[in-house]
Amino acid sequence: MYKNGLSYFSSALFVLAAHAAMLLNVFANGKYENINDVIILSGAVLGLDIIYFIVMLFYKQMTYTIDFILLLILNMSVIFQSCFGGVHLSVKHFAMCIGALVTCRFGYLLCRSHKWIQEQKKYVYIGIGILILCILTLTGSRSMWIQIGSFSLQPSEFIKPLLVLACATSVMEQQNKHKVLCFNIVYENVILLGIIVLICGLQWWCRDLGSLPTFVGIYVCGLFFRLCYPKAKLSKKAIAGCIAVLAIAALAALKFAPSYVQDRLFVDIWNDKSGNGYQQSQALIAIAEGGWFGKGPGNGDLHNVFAYETDIVFSTICEEWGLLYALMMIFAILLMLSVPLINPPRSYFHATMAAGICAAFTVQMALNIFGSCNLIPFTGVTIPFISQGGSSMVTCGFLVGMLSATQSPVFKKPKKKKSSAKQGRASA
Repeated sequence: MYKNGLSYFSSALFVLAAHAAMLLNVFANGKYENINDVIILSGAVLGLDIIYFIVMLFYKQMTYTIDFILLLILNMSVIFQSCFGGVHLSVKHFAMCIGALVTCRFGYLLCRSHKWIQEQKKYVYIGIGILILCILTLTGSRSMWIQIGSFSLQPSEFIKPLLVLACATSVMEQQNKHKVLCFNIVYENVILLGIIVLICGLQWWCRDLGSLPTFVGIYVCGLFFRLCYPKAKLSKKAIAGCIAVLAIAALAALKFAPSYVQDRLFVDIWNDKSGNGYQQSQALIAIAEGGWFGKGPGNGDLHNVFAYETDIVFSTICEEWGLLYALMMIFAILLMLSVPLINPPRSYFHATMAAGICAAFTVQMALNIFGSCNLIPFTGVTIPFISQGGSSMVTCGFLVGMLSATQSPVFKKPKKKKSSAKQGRASA
């Protein structure tokens, strides 16, 4: 899409114009005591835009669509996060956005060659095992966080890209069936099933069920692609059996969910506004008060509610910027995820990888938005790139880099082997 300079320039100009329009809104309608706060925010956002446009010129890709949309989303989130309760540059969030752009490049460079990733498959499984051990041994009593002074790390976030890669690298193994008792079994499928069961058990033990659907979404997407692999030759009975097992597992999870989860499932938020329904009731009130165009950047009250910048960030944006801006933000994320559908990946491996990433982002985003709007129980998960976070931000950046790699893959040509006749002459 961006092979000529004019297209690249026009796309960069569009991103700059979008951010400039938002900053103009901050200047005209924002709550700030010193104009320097707006100038610093504008310089940081527009400066990052220009620097990234220049840096990307050194990367020769088939398309830059995903990268440009990512930059659009990240600096939108910087502007949002810098206006909650008053205009001031959110330095931490800005730094994490830069980190996401850096890890995006790593994800892109590491995942372009499916052959190289296949060769590193054992390290993918080793990485998952190490991260699970870190959660069990370094996070403390039934926690998902490693606390080092004022710095915190969430190892479970780093499992997401590894799980996506594990699902993608297992596709070719569907041809290698092994007879065990009366069943034809693919060892990779058994290993992946064990991994997702272990992850579910770990999330349950750590009382962090909010992110569990994201991992399940990645696994189910990978399972679907393995079942549909042209050479897998799986029967319709096997597919129906997998669906039945998943349905039973979902019902069992609802039936035997912990008490605090049951409370969230059946809470009446308006009759319990000071208890389990507090955040959701305040979030809904904020959305209603914001209307279509919001109260103005920094003029909201939801920033006084716990997790306003993470778990209920959608409502905070709706209050200050309006539902229209919030929907534009969601549309931008969905547009980035839809690019692999517009430009299909060049291999089944990359298609499986792209589907797993899209599933992770879509599930996580839906849980946050629908939870804030009281359409589903409140889960406390974040919106990718929009909510504040460290581990989540850099992981999401790496995942988008993997998504970008599906649009510009590298296929290494096999080395030509010398013919037996030539080898015979050489030996003679």
